[in-house]
Amino acid sequence: MTVLPKDPVILLSYINTQLRDFYPSLDELCSSLNADKQTLCNTLAQIDYYYDETSNQFV
Repeated sequence: MTVLPKDPVILLSYINTQLRDFYPSLDELCSSLNADKQTLCNTLAQIDYYYDETSNQFV
């Protein structure tokens, strides 16, 4: 199990890098990292970032 960063800003950087370099979708990233998609989205929403499927990143 991958331990994700707790700090939302660091998490944002980590997740967007992973999406850009390794995963074609948020669903695949969450499945591979055994991460809860809703928790991830809620954490990043705290700093006003939301997943955009078209660009495959949080913007």
